[in-house]
Amino acid sequence: MKPTLTAITLAFMALAALAQPTPSAQPAQPSTRALQAQALIALPFADRQDFADARRGFIAALPDALVPGSQYPVWSMKPYGFLQPDTAGTDAAAQAPDTVHPSLWRQAQLNAIHGLFKVTERVYQVRGMDISNMTIIEGDTGLIVIDPLLSVETAKAALALYRANVPSTKPVLAVIYSHSHIDHFGGVRGIVDAQDVAAGKVAIIAPDGFMAHAVAENVLAGHAMGRRAQYMYGPLLPAGPLGQVDTGLGKNVSRGSYSLIAPTVLVRQNGERQTLDGIEVVFHLTPGSEAPAEMNMFFPQLKLLNMAENTSHNMHNLYTIRGAEVRDGNAWSRYISEAMEQFGGQTDVLIAQHHWPTWGTARIGSFMAHQRDLYKFIHDQSVRLINHGYKPEEIAETLKLPASLESDWALRGYYGTLSHNAKAVYQKYMGWYDANPANLNPLPPVATAKKNIEYMGGSAAVIARAKEDFAQGNFRWVASVMNQVVFAEPGNLEARTLAANALEQLGYQSEAGTWRNAYLFGALELRSGVAKLPRSSIPPDLVRALPMPLVFESMGTRLNASKAEGQTIVINWKLTDTGEQYVTRLENSALTYVSGKQDPQADTTVAFTRATWDAVSLKELALPKALLTGQIKISGSLPQLQALFGLLEDFPAQFEVVEPRKLP
Repeated sequence: MKPTLTAITLAFMALAALAQPTPSAQPAQPSTRALQAQALIALPFADRQDFADARRGFIAALPDALVPGSQYPVWSMKPYGFLQPDTAGTDAAAQAPDTVHPSLWRQAQLNAIHGLFKVTERVYQVRGMDISNMTIIEGDTGLIVIDPLLSVETAKAALALYRANVPSTKPVLAVIYSHSHIDHFGGVRGIVDAQDVAAGKVAIIAPDGFMAHAVAENVLAGHAMGRRAQYMYGPLLPAGPLGQVDTGLGKNVSRGSYSLIAPTVLVRQNGERQTLDGIEVVFHLTPGSEAPAEMNMFFPQLKLLNMAENTSHNMHNLYTIRGAEVRDGNAWSRYISEAMEQFGGQTDVLIAQHHWPTWGTARIGSFMAHQRDLYKFIHDQSVRLINHGYKPEEIAETLKLPASLESDWALRGYYGTLSHNAKAVYQKYMGWYDANPANLNPLPPVATAKKNIEYMGGSAAVIARAKEDFAQGNFRWVASVMNQVVFAEPGNLEARTLAANALEQLGYQSEAGTWRNAYLFGALELRSGVAKLPRSSIPPDLVRALPMPLVFESMGTRLNASKAEGQTIVINWKLTDTGEQYVTRLENSALTYVSGKQDPQADTTVAFTRATWDAVSLKELALPKALLTGQIKISGSLPQLQALFGLLEDFPAQFEVVEPRKLP
């Protein structure tokens, strides 16, 4: 996610192909070079097992993994050629430039290995053709596909790669969505036809609650998540040693079209067994782990365990920096433990929907035990420090993994980090307030910045001292204090440059791909400003899947309360095809709704089919035309309906992050 990206539908991703070399990028400072050198000594770079596993079973690959699009490549590994992932037997870290943490460089090389791989009999994976993996299992007469990637185009290309290299004409008979993040279902229309699903020729299987969570995450706060995802994934950064090298979980997000076909079968019971085209599968539900709706899968006759995204070859997120609800590390650990107890001793190969497999029962047991203990350690030790009175920043600074976990490559913080995951545990139990009354109602950012800079003797004095700290390698402090100057004086070019330079060094030093991207993208925006991009939109399939209650909730989040003050508008809504009825009430600058009834005193009654509503929402049908043609019928006051819609805001395509928000 993630893409979500984690869960992210972003029009701006299309413009990643237009990214230019980072302006004014600076070389690594001596302190950065020293940190990279220390990492080379501290970590077990001689261990090459992951490279062997990532290449095992290789069959074929598309040249550069290129998936063309109408205007730009939807996916390509060509920009990452600088990583040289196929230098088998060489020390990955020795090739790392001093502008990339050598551990992240190693992970980036592994994630650049792409193509079609045979995992075991009947089981194949396409890896490195999107941020996630597609798993293909051969049934008796057809194919079972697990997670059809993020984009329609990459999913279609991945299945075509399989068909071009495996002598089989078997049709896809079942698609399994492992969980509710869009990079695990968005490409479904690239491998199956919705009409075949409707006709019962193809089953779509998902965990209970899938649709509600898959749709909701992209709607209410989806716009802000999308903007923040520009920082987390770095799609507008150029690929290269001075820019984007990886996300930790995969190379990047694809830039195609996103789709959704609703499940035809929901797995509601933990341990439920189904036989799909001769292949038995045991479903292990893990709600509230890496995703709100998620499940592992065990295939007894194949001795194959698919851990979805509950285990991977990095530390995952208890909190994702694009923004999302905090995840429960305690439950996550427990689910891994359950999978170990139920399936571990019967498993010859463990796969997931990111990264590469693990083979051998003993190795799998060790891998899962470390993953289990990682999330349990983060949860329990963070809670222990909370109960000692530690603040979030103090916990993040204090907590260190035990040596037995820290030396495991599969637990390194390439995507999540120990720092922000520890803060997530604090947030889960304690919320944003640290109990210090001074922090209960502080001044907002700009006012705080102005007073701080005034107290420090003015921006010139602050910048002069910050330059000294920069020379000493105190980049965290320089980034923090220059952020204050930028918020107090956004036009101060000297402060912006120094802030960008400090963020850039922090990016070079970051082992986490997500942190590197965030730091470097912040530096880019300080130097070049906020990119002018088209407004992001929800993919059509997700718009059509929105339940009407969520439509009204979304309308409420777009209501301009100041303009609505003093107004009362009551509207009945009737869906003539589904029989649904709703009443919305605007009162006290809040928009509420009630399901299953009509108000006889309503100002207006609006009648329409769901298809008409979707067409208007997707701008395929203009509202005036819908009214003129009778596709939407109004009884009562049309001006009141117009007044309600007039109070709803469209959010800006972009907003400021590393500088003060420009007021309208």
